[in-house]
This record gives sequence, structure tokens and C-alpha cells, in this order.
Amino acid sequence: MKRVAFLSYYFPPIGGAGAQRPARFVRYLREVGWEPVVVTGPGAAEDRWTPYDEALQADIPGDIEVMRVAGPEPGQSSGWSTRAERWLNRESAWAHWWVQGAVKTGETLSGIDLVYAWMSPFESAAAASQLAGRIGTPWVADLGDPWALDEMMVYPTRWHRRLELRRMRRDLSSAAAVVMSTPEAVRRVRRSIPELDRTEVLAIPNGFDATDFERPLELRSDDAFRIVHTGYLHTELGLSQRRNTRLKRVLGGAMPGVDFLTRSHVYLLQAVRRVLQQEPDAAGALEVYLAGVVSEVDREQIASDQFVRMPGYLPHDRTLELLRTADLLFLPMQDIPQGRRAGIVPGKTYEYLGSGRPILAAVPAGDARDLLEEAGVAAICPPSDIDCLAQAIMAHLERFRAGGPAPTPKPELVARYEYQALVARLAAVFDRAAG
Repeated sequence: MKRVAFLSYYFPPIGGAGAQRPARFVRYLREVGWEPVVVTGPGAAEDRWTPYDEALQADIPGDIEVMRVAGPEPGQSSGWSTRAERWLNRESAWAHWWVQGAVKTGETLSGIDLVYAWMSPFESAAAASQLAGRIGTPWVADLGDPWALDEMMVYPTRWHRRLELRRMRRDLSSAAAVVMSTPEAVRRVRRSIPELDRTEVLAIPNGFDATDFERPLELRSDDAFRIVHTGYLHTELGLSQRRNTRLKRVLGGAMPGVDFLTRSHVYLLQAVRRVLQQEPDAAGALEVYLAGVVSEVDREQIASDQFVRMPGYLPHDRTLELLRTADLLFLPMQDIPQGRRAGIVPGKTYEYLGSGRPILAAVPAGDARDLLEEAGVAAICPPSDIDCLAQAIMAHLERFRAGGPAPTPKPELVARYEYQALVARLAAVFDRAAG
């Protein structure tokens, strides 16, 4: 069996969106002829982006070799240090520790046929490139988001974005293959980095683990109509982006016309309030669950809404129970100017589809919208259209009250995004790169 040095800072016991894909790939790579040896961080769950998840850890086979970069792990920069690093384009102490530590740890491995890097963070590209050069193997880059080409990334100025694109070009130039998560991201890379014209650049989406949805499920005993959102809310980023918009437009560090606030619960709550104004009788029967790590800014948007529940971050198994027993799943995304396409599909989209529950999608044009339209399970609204969201909630509420069947996605479409199918596609990339 061939061996792959599997670089992924986000890995169990760390949970959250960043750890889902690497955890599932490691779980199934052996079935397609590749033995993963994981190179990861210490696994400390200390901040917003690294929640502890015992359930995700339990899904990793116990005999998988996991090498952890030696600590102490530097804390993320804050305050003036963050500003200096951003404006002066300096490498942070954390980035230096991760890159050098991953290379040093990876060099101790023997019999490695390939190096693979899951990004985020994007610094993993430099680590994988250096490690592959030192041990004499090819390497494969797997980008969760399109890096400097992502409309959700904000830089101090357009000059900083250009510098980041230059770093992206440099760090990916030695990769044997570059994996993106959406077809739109592949198009952006092809258009913006012509140096990769002879490199395999392809899309392998995120997905879901079918075995998660085969576990016994305890049905709800209440009669509430429950709307569920899982994962991060980007309220603080959205409000920050709206401040000093004129200055930011002049400096050019953010892509013009992109609204981050729609990728939060703000518009959903406004829509629910509108429904309750029209249907006061629904006040005791309609509830919104926002499961995931939340900030004080997230909580401030709730005001005195009695219909909102915020259980905080839930282990993956409990999150799945919440999905599977929801009456409606909420999927928000950033808003973008007309005529453009979003470059990402949120990872939760695939677990939403795997759950088989109906979806309320506040999404712009792009691969996510295309996927949901094909699935036939979603009510789709423009991200900031409160009227559309309220009407969709009302329609599902009426169906729920009447006891009508909920729409379900096409089974053949959902099957494309099972991780056991996706890992076979990744292994084919590995075979070509190592061959």
C-alpha cells in the first residue's frame, strides 16, 4: 500500500468545518490503496475556530498514525500585531511555527510516496512544497476555498491582494495537482494563474458520510416547527465590512459589491419576525436553532426573540441529530453583484442534502445554487430578500401544519457527494501524481 504524508492542521480532536473533510478522507483512504500518515498540530481546542469534538475523534481508526507538531503553539496575533502583519505583509509567529514544524515532523517519516496538503490554513502549501522537495516526492494541494481568489477574503488594499495572489502562484507552482472544491474555483485558478496550464487542476467537492445518517435516530416528541442552522455565523465580519465601505472601496482590499452580512442569521430572524407578525398564532410553535460557535455580536442580533435557541457548538453526532430532526434547514451565503458567480459551496450544504430534510437557501448565483436547484429540495431566495425568505417559511409552515410530505432530494444526486465516492476520486489524483 502506498503511503501519503497527510498535512492538515485542522484534524480531530479539533472539530468544526475545517476538520470535516480531512477526517473523512483519512477514514477511507485505506480502502482505495493509500495509507495516510497524518501531520497535524497539537490538537488544542482553545478558540473560536478550533472547537473540541470528541465524536469526530471517535470516527478516526485507532491505528492511523498521527504525528503532531511539537509545541508550544504560538497564539494567534491580535491587536497591533495583527495590523502590523496584515499591512506590512509579515509572516506571523504562528505561521512560521506551523510551516517549519510540519516540515520537520514530515521529514521523520519513511516510505512516503506523496505529500498532500489540506488548506486551510493556506500556509500549508509552503509546508507541503518544502517537505516534498526535501524527501523527493510529488505533492498535491487541496484548497477548501479559492485563497486570494475568494470573494470572502478581505485584504488591507488591492496591493495586498496582489501580493497574496503572487504567493498563491509561487506556493502552488510545484504541485503535481491542485484540487479545488467547486468548478467556479477551478475556472478562477485557470484564468488567474496561467503558470498552472500544465498542472492538473480539478474540482472535488466537500461531501457527507453516509454512515452518519444510518445511525439510529430518536424522533422528536414536540410539535414545534423547527428551523435549524449549523456552523459559523459571520455577523461580526459582515458588520465590519459595512463600516467605512467608501474607504475600503478606494483601497480595493475587498472585492466590490460583496455583502458578508447575508451569511449570518440577521436576515433569517427578520423574516421570522415578519412571519410572526402575520401569524401571531405561530409564536409558540416556531423555533430557530442556531447550533455552532457564536460570538457576542451574534447574540446581540437576537434582541428579545423568544423563538431563538443557541445551544453553542455541538459534537458532530449531536449536530447530525439536529439536522435529521429539523423541519427546515437554513443555508445562507454572501451576496454578490449580479452577473457574477460565488466561488464556494458551504460545507454544510452536503450534510444538509444527506439528511434528506427540506432546505431554505439564501444563496447567490453559483455552484451552490445550481446544486440545490438540481436536487429539487430547496426553496431558493436571493441572500438579502426578506420577503422571499418569509414567504418560503410561511409555505413550509403551512405544509407542516397540514401534515403534508416534505420534499426530499434526488437519491442519485446525493450519492455523488458521499465521502466514500469522493475519496476514490482523490485517490485517482494521488495515483496520477505519484505515477
